[in-house]
Amino acid sequence: MKRGHQLLATLTFSWLSLFADDHKNNWIQLFNGKDLSDWTVKIRGHKAGINHNDTFSVKNGVIHVSYDKYDNFNKTYGHLFYKTPFSHYLLRIEYRFLGEQAPGGEDWAFRNSGVMLHGQTPESMTKDQDFPNSIEVQFLGGKGKGKRTTANLCTPGTDVVMNNKLLKRHCFSSKSETYHGDQWVTIEIEVRGSKSIKHIIEGKTVLAYTQPQLDDGTLLESGTISLQSESHPVEFRKVELKRLGKTKK
Repeated sequence: MKRGHQLLATLTFSWLSLFADDHKNNWIQLFNGKDLSDWTVKIRGHKAGINHNDTFSVKNGVIHVSYDKYDNFNKTYGHLFYKTPFSHYLLRIEYRFLGEQAPGGEDWAFRNSGVMLHGQTPESMTKDQDFPNSIEVQFLGGKGKGKRTTANLCTPGTDVVMNNKLLKRHCFSSKSETYHGDQWVTIEIEVRGSKSIKHIIEGKTVLAYTQPQLDDGTLLESGTISLQSESHPVEFRKVELKRLGKTKK
């Protein structure tokens, strides 16, 4: 290789390496792969910070939601809250369902979990509150046959706007594929403050809406992020976030 070409190749490789490192560093790893030191547990019937029956744990580099110590689930819905609220961001989560549902889990909670966005803090929840007021991106696993979409929307204590209409329904289905078995699924959520939210799988937007708000009409510009426990074992091996700049109106 001629000296000039070699120099150009070296400079190009160095630039690409710096670009790749910069791109990688844009992502904040909310889960460090080791422990839950940046997270707070809140489970129905218990105060914030009490990890009832060791529901949430870290095993083999993943967040594991399990019910091995439960005799009966008895509607003890739980959430694992990240320490920092966010407003404008891209969130990427890898999850999978596995194992058997906990005894006493409700039929609708079979292979059911999710991530809550723009939520209240765990400390502000009442002791017996089921879910934080938030926007829920619902994760559903297939039942082995038939269609069952994931990256759906549920709205505990909240409302959204679709097609310029304020909707009061609790849950909305996405246009995703069905994911059966224990395969890993990657979901991205683009959050633009109180302006818009998009659910994305494999580069395809499967659900979109605007003006997330509390049911009293207060727009939600930011809030907590939390992972659910709803009676079916689930694992999260990646929870990462990239901050996004505010867009002009």
